[in-house]
Parts: sequence; structure tokens; C-alpha cells
Amino acid sequence: MGKLAKWLRILGYDTIYEADGSSHGFYGHLGKDRILITRTATIDKKFTARKMIFITSDYLTEQLKQVIEDIGISLTDIRPFSRCIHCNLPTIDVSKDEVYNLVPSYIWENHDEFHMCRHCERIYWPGSHAERTHEKIAHMFESN
Repeated sequence: MGKLAKWLRILGYDTIYEADGSSHGFYGHLGKDRILITRTATIDKKFTARKMIFITSDYLTEQLKQVIEDIGISLTDIRPFSRCIHCNLPTIDVSKDEVYNLVPSYIWENHDEFHMCRHCERIYWPGSHAERTHEKIAHMFESN
């Protein structure tokens, strides 16, 4: 489920991930507008009145397709790479000058677009991984 949470963040969705969702503190983070995505059949009774998606597959691509279909997400709904995949906070645009000495020199010399997480200060740029990710995203939405 951690990979699924990471991919939902890549798609731009505010995603809280808890490896041990059985902890009662976890439910306190879940507002009434949140959707619980789980593989656990035994869920705290006080949460069962809210929207839930029970993931049926062991495979990431199938899990993502299930979430996309169950929620009704369209390609126009997503905002790829708009959130930090580690902290879940929205990233901000930063200038090339701001990241000088913070990224490898080859990256700085060959890229002009950079984004940063204000919390963990990770820096993102549209490298070859972004192109491959956009291809995967397009493939996920082909049948929808």
C-alpha cells in the first residue's frame, strides 16, 4: 500500500499513509471528506460509515486502476508532480538560481524547471523519470 500511496501523491492527491492503520491515532487524521483505501478487512467500526475502497489486487497497476475507477478520477483531475512524494505537501516552484549547489551540477546545467518541498526541502525537476511516469499515467487512463 506504500507504493499505492506514493503513486497517488505523484498524481497530485493528498494522501496520508499509515503502515499500521490499526492504530487509533490514525483515524483522528481522517476527516469526513477522506476516503479510506485499505486491504484490511477488519476496520474500526466508527470509520465504516465513511467511504472506503477495499483493494483487491496485489499489483500496483491494478490497485491504481481500481482507485481511479472507484473514485471516478479522470485524466483532467490529476496534477502530476504537484506534491512531495515523501511529505505529501504541495511543492513550490523555485528558480534555477535558488537550487544552485543543491542539485548535481549536471542537473543544474541541463534543467531550467525546479520544484521544492517546503517541509523536507527535497528538490524535484522534470528528468527522464518524469517522462516515463507520464507514459505510465497515460497508460492507466487509456481504458477509462
